[in-house]
Amino acid sequence: CIQCKKPSCMDGCPVNVDIPGFISLIVKGDYVGAARKIKETNCLPAICGRVCPQETQCEQKCSLAKKFEPVAIGRLERFAADYERENNLIELPSRLPRNGMKIAVVGCGPAGLTVAGDLIVLGFEVTIFEAFHRPGGVLMYGIPEFRLPKRIVEKEVDYLERLGVTIDYNQVIGRSITIQELFEEAGFSAVFLGVGAGLPSFMGIPGEELGGVYSANEYLTRSNLMKAFLFPEFDTPIVKGKTVCVIGGGNVAMDSARTALRLGAENVYIVYRRSRAELPARAEEIHHAEQEGIVFKLLSAPVEIYGDERGMVKSIKCQEMELGEPDASGRRRPVPKKDAYFTIDSDLVIISIGGTANPLLTKSVPGLELN
Repeated sequence: CIQCKKPSCMDGCPVNVDIPGFISLIVKGDYVGAARKIKETNCLPAICGRVCPQETQCEQKCSLAKKFEPVAIGRLERFAADYERENNLIELPSRLPRNGMKIAVVGCGPAGLTVAGDLIVLGFEVTIFEAFHRPGGVLMYGIPEFRLPKRIVEKEVDYLERLGVTIDYNQVIGRSITIQELFEEAGFSAVFLGVGAGLPSFMGIPGEELGGVYSANEYLTRSNLMKAFLFPEFDTPIVKGKTVCVIGGGNVAMDSARTALRLGAENVYIVYRRSRAELPARAEEIHHAEQEGIVFKLLSAPVEIYGDERGMVKSIKCQEMELGEPDASGRRRPVPKKDAYFTIDSDLVIISIGGTANPLLTKSVPGLELN
């Protein structure tokens, strides 16, 4: 780090962490001071140091990146946070006096945890309402253990609870409690909705209803949170699959593919309709997937999933694509090649093409809309 006078890396950080400041403390050997410097604006450094897309945020803006490799900001953040935690040196920051206002946070994922961590030190009383039986949201049920250990998420949540944040589990807001009741009966001054994008998207092709077709959301939740990998010790059945096709090219697709390998798959394919240059996953995740032997079927779009006589997946038909003009996202639009099809034998298909918010809240709260 060359300690720029105008550190553009901070502009690339969504929460404006004082990056030169914490790195200079690491250089001086004050690792705990570095962790505390990060926590001035980011209450989840051990998580962000592992799963933030630094290469398109802070590191992309690093001045050294113009001629050399950028400073490894994410790795340094991870190191400082791990050092503080592993040496039991975590200290709670001072809190402003309580202001008498109660805030409800719906969802105990990264957004909800961050809001709770910011507000609790400002003097608010904060209660998080979580639908699942454990905290963390996508950090716990979506990101696999090999990328983000559960114990680290639990430690970060424990830190917030020590600050005074209350977490109420098994509460499906909109069903067990309404938003109106949080205001009118529970006396909350404001409600933050951080429910995540838990409603998976599907392609609308024939065969998606077959057994052995999962959304990535369900597949990862079963294996991460419900311990399907320990069946029958944990009674969560899951189709493990010998030949697995994952549809999509984002980080969740990489997580699904690498999880399938760990559940015993012999062959795993990533099927993505654009080229390698358009893959939305982090470069690091693509590298790890290839390193582990996952095969990328690029410029390929599924058009039908075939089943056997039992109604289980047996193969997937794909159409070859080529890139046309850029679409609204700025990426070149995939265009089907005429009469160019191929089939992959597969006994498990995982669809990972994004998601939207669960409509439960919008249905139960008049005037509340999704953007």
